[in-house]
Amino acid sequence: MDFALNETQLMFQQAAADFAKSEVESVAIKLENSKEFPWELTQKMAALGFMGLVIPEQYGGAGADYLSYLLVEGEMAKTSISLSMTLGAQNSLVALPIMNFANDEQKQRFLPALASGEKLGCFALTEPNAGSDPAGMATTAVKKGDKWVLNGTKLYITNGSVAKTAIVWASTGKKPDGKNIISAFLVDRDESPFKTGTVEDKMGVHASPTTELIFEDCAVPAGNLLGREGDGFKVALMTLNTGRLSVATQSIGLASGAYERAKKFARERKQFGRALTEFQGISFKLADMITAINAAKMLTYKAVWLKEQKGLSDPEFISAAAQAKLFASEMASKVTSDAVQIHGGYGYMKDYRVEEFFRAARLMEIVEGTSEIQRLTISSWELKS
Repeated sequence: MDFALNETQLMFQQAAADFAKSEVESVAIKLENSKEFPWELTQKMAALGFMGLVIPEQYGGAGADYLSYLLVEGEMAKTSISLSMTLGAQNSLVALPIMNFANDEQKQRFLPALASGEKLGCFALTEPNAGSDPAGMATTAVKKGDKWVLNGTKLYITNGSVAKTAIVWASTGKKPDGKNIISAFLVDRDESPFKTGTVEDKMGVHASPTTELIFEDCAVPAGNLLGREGDGFKVALMTLNTGRLSVATQSIGLASGAYERAKKFARERKQFGRALTEFQGISFKLADMITAINAAKMLTYKAVWLKEQKGLSDPEFISAAAQAKLFASEMASKVTSDAVQIHGGYGYMKDYRVEEFFRAARLMEIVEGTSEIQRLTISSWELKS
């Protein structure tokens, strides 16, 4: 396995690092405190091609490989996890399933506007009583003529209040055993209006809106069915498998951001006449932090390699993606906690930002499947092999 990044991957990574430094760093605290969606920065990301990284050039995208997308996302997470979440939702949770499951007409209709940033997307799967168990969803879609009529409520939807394109999951009937037939739909908000409900007041990641979506007799053209009827569960699982690598990368990015801030602080801060880095308790903590970050990178890169070699449905890839997400997210919680500790009292203050990274890291253990779900996925594969 070759760990060297190619010229194109390095170019995307550097472009993201430069953008984060020049455009984001100076306003990052303001973004989190204002809790407002950063439209201007999002459009600047779109101008750089970041909103359509994984979308092929024929649909107006950057045509980047998956690792290039992850590198950009990781660089953004070092400075703003909120912008990284917006970028991730657009590419990983919306563009990729359209590319993997949509027909040619659907791709022509939906991908260009996503690639340009003209429209933002969201992934509407979770419900009040269907989180880790999406098969228990209550949202329904009933076929009426040339329309599917959706009714139900979705919960905790990233970008929900700003998205114009939504992939929405609904039950389209019952199987003989009484279980839901789950299907996925491409919903254009301008064509098939739906409501934004509660905008959640969260622990962190404040510049990325997380909302309730309400569908009341929302009529969607029959041609907007994504894949075939009953394919919804497959669409969701395959999307979440790659999405776990996105969360792993965000975890690595925010942990790296916290680590760099802690290292800088420890070099500059003096106690008892010595820099903090001269105390073994601090230097060893920093050593453990960077070791854990690099271990998470290796797990993630291996999973990306397996994805390219074996495909999205391969059990070994699915297990590797779960391992990367599990380790990276729990690593991020530990590393950001240590970053706060190294800063001492300063770490509890917002100006130093490590407390912001600490709060963001906690989310990584929940989104795209909790740590418990990852362990279930991994053990299922390991116990069969």
